[in-house]
Amino acid sequence: MAVYRKRNDRPNRKKKTEELEESQEELLHQEITTAEVFDTLDEGASKTEAWVQKNQKTIIGTLIAVAVVGLGYLLYQQFVSIPKEKEGANELFFAQEFFDQALNATDDKVKDSLFTVSLKGGNGKYGFLEIIENYSGTKAANLANYSAGMAYMNQGNYEKAIEHLKKFNSPDEILGALALGNIGDAYSQQKNNAEALNYYKKAFEHSKNEFTTPIYLKKAGITAMLQNNNQEANKYFERIKDEYPTSEEARTVDILIGKINN
Repeated sequence: MAVYRKRNDRPNRKKKTEELEESQEELLHQEITTAEVFDTLDEGASKTEAWVQKNQKTIIGTLIAVAVVGLGYLLYQQFVSIPKEKEGANELFFAQEFFDQALNATDDKVKDSLFTVSLKGGNGKYGFLEIIENYSGTKAANLANYSAGMAYMNQGNYEKAIEHLKKFNSPDEILGALALGNIGDAYSQQKNNAEALNYYKKAFEHSKNEFTTPIYLKKAGITAMLQNNNQEANKYFERIKDEYPTSEEARTVDILIGKINN
């Protein structure tokens, strides 16, 4: 019987053998690479563990410090800040009551006496000055600075009025402007027109509203006239006419403009 052999049988076997060897080499390379990656990860993990072990006291200390600060803030708010605000507000009520009585008093001696009580306190109650000292950082102390400034203003102590009004801070468009404007009034009483004008400008720039803005535009204009700066004064008066035509100040501003032009 004749036996037939395929012509390309041997070359094909050789080719398959080579492909198999290449595949095995590639697989071996992948296994080595994977092993290297895991070795690297293990090495990195070991280094991290060693660092953590070495610095665990520092880490724990830091975590505790953060926790203590957070807890301390909460405790301060709960047991110090909030109660302090309430106490300050209660004390402020007493002082403010005497301040209001002083404003309504018709006798000058009684008025002055009531302002003094509002400032210094009495009958075991704090006045504005003690509230400022004992409740520093609270809203009550901030408001006490404003009221103390106004009490001193009414007593003619303009230096003290300026001192306390400058310590008062408020984002409120009315109260903030009034504080700045009253500082201007105190400087005006001291014949310091330059500083008076400076604070009147701050007052009307603090916020734009129908109440305080025309008031301090007018005061700024009058003060500018006292400094013989009629051009600047006229600018403020014209703003009252243009921007606040229905205000009380607008009713008389033409008289002031007439004085400038004559």
